[in-house]
Amino acid sequence: MASSDITVSGLSKIGNENAEYLVSKIRTIPGFPKEGILFRDFMPVLADARAFGLLLDALEAALPVAADEFDIIAGLEARGFLFGPALAARLGKGFIAVRKAGKLPPETVSESYDLEYGQATVEIETNIVHEGSRVLVVDDLIATGGTAHAAASLIEKCGGTVAGFSFVMELVGIGGMASLGDCPTSSLITMPA
Repeated sequence: MASSDITVSGLSKIGNENAEYLVSKIRTIPGFPKEGILFRDFMPVLADARAFGLLLDALEAALPVAADEFDIIAGLEARGFLFGPALAARLGKGFIAVRKAGKLPPETVSESYDLEYGQATVEIETNIVHEGSRVLVVDDLIATGGTAHAAASLIEKCGGTVAGFSFVMELVGIGGMASLGDCPTSSLITMPA
């Protein structure tokens, strides 16, 4: 594996050789965006056709709920936009973009949440989530869970229900998954924050 601090139990269904290949494409960059932070960069996965295919295979195999238990996928800005639509197309689902504030021209619904250094806001288009829609939320990384929790609140404000959360990477030790409550969750790779 790329690093001894990375656990890949969520990749078990694609086989050890494929899991090792996929993880080998994830870079760890120390000191970014500030000293003391280990930035986990999965962008090289998307640049490699084999790794990107394996990522989609793994996400599909590790869905937190069966595909017939959700109607649409919501991807969180920005990296959830990169694989969320591909996963949605593969599963025969539509895709909703959960954007940072001020990025959508139509009328929006918004939700603010706390960051360690301030506040942020995410938005979705009004009427994009239909009453009773069951939504799978996807993103590349869960850390504290603030963005995912805000997305869930947005979906519920619009009359939808969050069926589950699917993440590529999970930073452990900071409570992100626990902050999502009893909702079904999955992550492919876990690593220390």
